[in-house]
Amino acid sequence: MNQSGTFPEKLSSYPPEDRRRIAGFAETADETRLGTASVLLDLNLDADAIAAALLPPDAVEKTSLHETREAAAAKLAQEAARLAAVPARVKNEQEAEKVRKALFALASDIRPILIRLASVLYMMRTPDSLPEEQRKPAAQECLDVFAPLADRLGISWIKTELEDLALKQLNRELYLQIKEIVAHKRGERSAFLDSVKAVILKETSAAGIAVELQSRAKHFYSIYQKMRRRNVAPGDLYDLFAIRILCSGVDACYTLLGMIHRLWKPIDGRFRDYIAAPKPNGYQSLHTAVLADGNLLEIQIRTVSMHHTAEYGVAGHWMYKHKSEGSDGMALVNRMKSWNKGGGDFFDELREEILKNRVYVFTPLGKVVELPAGATPLDFAYAVHSAVGERCMAAKADGVIVPLDRELNNAQVVEIVTSAAARPGRNWLNIVRTAKARNKIRSWLARSESGKAAPKTPKAEPAHREKHKETAREETERFISAPKNAPVFKVRVGDEKNMLVRFARCCNPLSGDPVTGYVSRGRGIIIHRSSCRNLALIPDFTERSLPAQWEDAGVPVRRFRIEAREKTDIHARTDGGLFSEIEGAVRKFRGRLLEGKLEQKAARHVTGFFTVQLESPEDTAKIIKHIRGIPAVYSIQSLS
Repeated sequence: MNQSGTFPEKLSSYPPEDRRRIAGFAETADETRLGTASVLLDLNLDADAIAAALLPPDAVEKTSLHETREAAAAKLAQEAARLAAVPARVKNEQEAEKVRKALFALASDIRPILIRLASVLYMMRTPDSLPEEQRKPAAQECLDVFAPLADRLGISWIKTELEDLALKQLNRELYLQIKEIVAHKRGERSAFLDSVKAVILKETSAAGIAVELQSRAKHFYSIYQKMRRRNVAPGDLYDLFAIRILCSGVDACYTLLGMIHRLWKPIDGRFRDYIAAPKPNGYQSLHTAVLADGNLLEIQIRTVSMHHTAEYGVAGHWMYKHKSEGSDGMALVNRMKSWNKGGGDFFDELREEILKNRVYVFTPLGKVVELPAGATPLDFAYAVHSAVGERCMAAKADGVIVPLDRELNNAQVVEIVTSAAARPGRNWLNIVRTAKARNKIRSWLARSESGKAAPKTPKAEPAHREKHKETAREETERFISAPKNAPVFKVRVGDEKNMLVRFARCCNPLSGDPVTGYVSRGRGIIIHRSSCRNLALIPDFTERSLPAQWEDAGVPVRRFRIEAREKTDIHARTDGGLFSEIEGAVRKFRGRLLEGKLEQKAARHVTGFFTVQLESPEDTAKIIKHIRGIPAVYSIQSLS
């Protein structure tokens, strides 16, 4: 790694065509983007990743860029921008692990994660670029999320540098004290390590074993952790001496271990064999500590390829072929490197191993929610807060209304539509996958059947739950957004109220029309006009029909058809931004979106159908005019 070189010096090892391409982007890049790209050059990542780090945000949003040779770089830059939008401020290790896994869930490639790490590292190297009040929170995010993420990927030098820079911001006085002591002992340490190296080289030469010796400086955060564990001051630490021995093979590692233990007395309890039992990130090495000339000396023994894995981790796959290739210690990396174009397959395998049958979705405020694979919007609602689950009426995933039994996918932004009149149904027990949701539903049903159903407003929580209540409050307020007295468009199906239904497009039933329900296969209950001609064409209509009627026939309802161009937003999935703009236009005139769907009919063209509840019939023209003013909308037609 050429971390000390200039940008052109680091770039010099790349092929001429890639040098010209990267240099072109670098000419217009600001210091932050150049700094991020420089870290990626230290990792020897491919040209697409470097170009993605150098692309300005406005260029990434241009669709024209996705139709050029820079399409791959633009896609990486988009995903990196999505990762940067994930809040990394957490309260405990459990939340931190959720955020780290969410980053894997969001990315389709390992490189956006590396771009995010490089951006964070450069930010910590230049703390003056941040307002003073943001420096300590950013440093804490490094310790909680990003340094462990680098460790998970096996990139040790990024991990150690992030930890040292974070300590500098969080406890500058202690950092400077440790730095001063380490500097004061540098001369003494160098003389001692030189004498140790001479002894090792003499023994290995006699044994015919070729080795490379490296003096290993302990990083400051590691010293700080030892101080905390042992409850001592920096000046009382004496095990600041460390050496790394690199050799050619695994057999040589164990031979060298025996040689070291013959030369100096090993310290009990300090031997670790990470070759036979590698760390989860693929790290392999032999660790031991000996007493040499009265000084405690830590020694690491590993092969050259193991050292490469320890430094670069999974980033090794994206290096150029003229760079040294990877590790024989990481099984996943080995399988990946045997494929010519195995990066995507490798990442899918790595992500599956990390996520382990879990899905990670986001609330509209950006909070990560962890759920088991197969979880539904109802599970999500109860995970946010039991009050949200009990008042759940409908759900949106990435801005599109979805059935309550739809399985959620990684990285979706989920929003729950609630109503003060909504209540859990017994059929919900067949929809949910989590024990928490199932237990809450059963508890509510038991209270309801005994006449002790929960009131409309949540009761005060016990004192020991006060902390949980505070953490959930802002999310609950975000989901329960409708005014208590707002009119709600409802259909009664049989004796059941508050059923989530679909309205047939063939007859477009409106409030006040005689209606009937049909239990379709896979789409839930469909509401038709009773006079709909298509009912006679349904073979099993008699067996699958249900009586239905409007619960509030006085509320005006309108349906619209919209033609628009596909809109892509780097912070949302396709069509999510357009859906939000249409919903915003409806809300502006105090309307309520009851049903909405956008479907892609052709390349970059979508068709949408929306059912809207109005405060008064006069608002129809206003809403149509406002929706027509959305840039992406070609046309809007009233179907009422």
